[in-house]
Amino acid sequence: MTDRIILRAGEALVAGGPPGTAAEPEVVIGALDGPVGTALATLTGSQVAGHTKVFALLNTDIMVRPVTLCVSKVTVEDNRYTSILMGTVQFAIANGVLDAVRAGYIPKEQANDLGIICSVWLAPSVVTEPNLDHKILFDLHRRGTTEAIRKAMTGEPSIDWLLENQDKIIHKYYQMGLDGKI
Repeated sequence: MTDRIILRAGEALVAGGPPGTAAEPEVVIGALDGPVGTALATLTGSQVAGHTKVFALLNTDIMVRPVTLCVSKVTVEDNRYTSILMGTVQFAIANGVLDAVRAGYIPKEQANDLGIICSVWLAPSVVTEPNLDHKILFDLHRRGTTEAIRKAMTGEPSIDWLLENQDKIIHKYYQMGLDGKI
C-alpha cells in the first residue's frame, strides 16, 4: 500500500523554443479528501472573468486522472490566447500528467484519489506571434508539467541542496535589474 499523499508542491521551467513557448507550471498534488481536494473544488466553483479554470483534457470530453485543474497565471483577455491556453497547453498538461503516472512519479493505484492544481503561465506574446509553433509549445508544456510533478513527488530541490547553494544562485530577473535591463 502506498503512503497517503496529503499535499506536495513543485515547479519547473522548461524553455529552449521560440519566444513565447516556455513553460513554467507550478503544481500542488494531494488527496481529494484533503486540502488539495477542497482547493480544487473551491477553485472549480469560483470562476473569475479572465481567469477561467478548466480540467486538463485529452479531448473535449476525455479528462485525465488524477483530475487536474488548469489555472491561468495571466489574465486572459483575447480569444486567440484562450484558444491556445485551452487547446494546445491544456492538452500538453493532460499528457504531462499521464507521463508522470507512466513514469511512476504518481502512483497509478492512487490516480482516482488524487487531485492536481496546475498554475499555468503562457506568455501573452503568443497572441501576436503569427507563426506560433504549436508542436514546440505543446512539447515544452508537456515536459514542464511532468517535471513539476516529478519535483513535487520527490521533494526536489531538497532543503540540504537549497542551503548549500543559496548564495550561489541569483534570480534571473534580479540580475537583469542589477544590469539595468529591466
